[in-house]
Amino acid sequence: MKKIMLLEDDVMIASGLVYALDNEGYEVVHLSTVKDAITTVKNTKFDLGILDMQLPDGTGFDVCACLKEKNTPVIFLTIVDDESKIVRAFDEGVDDYVVKPFRIRELLARVKRTINKQNGVNQEIIELGNVNINITSGKVFIGEKLLELTALEYRLLLIFAKNKSKLLTRSQILEHIWDIDGNFVEDNTLTVYIKRLREKLGDAVNIETVRGIGYRVD
Repeated sequence: MKKIMLLEDDVMIASGLVYALDNEGYEVVHLSTVKDAITTVKNTKFDLGILDMQLPDGTGFDVCACLKEKNTPVIFLTIVDDESKIVRAFDEGVDDYVVKPFRIRELLARVKRTINKQNGVNQEIIELGNVNINITSGKVFIGEKLLELTALEYRLLLIFAKNKSKLLTRSQILEHIWDIDGNFVEDNTLTVYIKRLREKLGDAVNIETVRGIGYRVD
């Protein structure tokens, strides 16, 4: 059972979160002050910290620092929607930032993703035909076979994967593909890369040419 520290001084929000997290199978330790949170962090190992930013005796940043010393992931859950505070949070290693009011199912999904990421669980998988694209590792597989793609070929495949069954014009594709030097890929170069990608994919993915317009992958 994963243990989560919830630092929240709003009783209504805290009770709702504890109930929801309990139902998801997490062990929740609820605290409402920075002082108690810091003391608890020193004596307890957590899998995740969900922190309010504004507390009666300080800010969530102090608790975040303590959690990060133990390599514990942190999600800020706060009413503070200030760009400078958000930037500071990510600069200090926060894993996610959720602004109140929030949707509970979305928060639970973020909690699961953050804990899985910390544990090295790859969740970001896109299936395209008989190809599996692992977004987390940037690896592409046909069955169990690792497919060797260049960076541009990978980006091209990813565009198709994220737009399955959609007709993409050549211009739309070109707008999203850059070469290794950061320059736009020319139209003729796109034709070459489509050809190379088709050769590497074989029958695993069908890249359909729509003459005079672009391409579609189902």
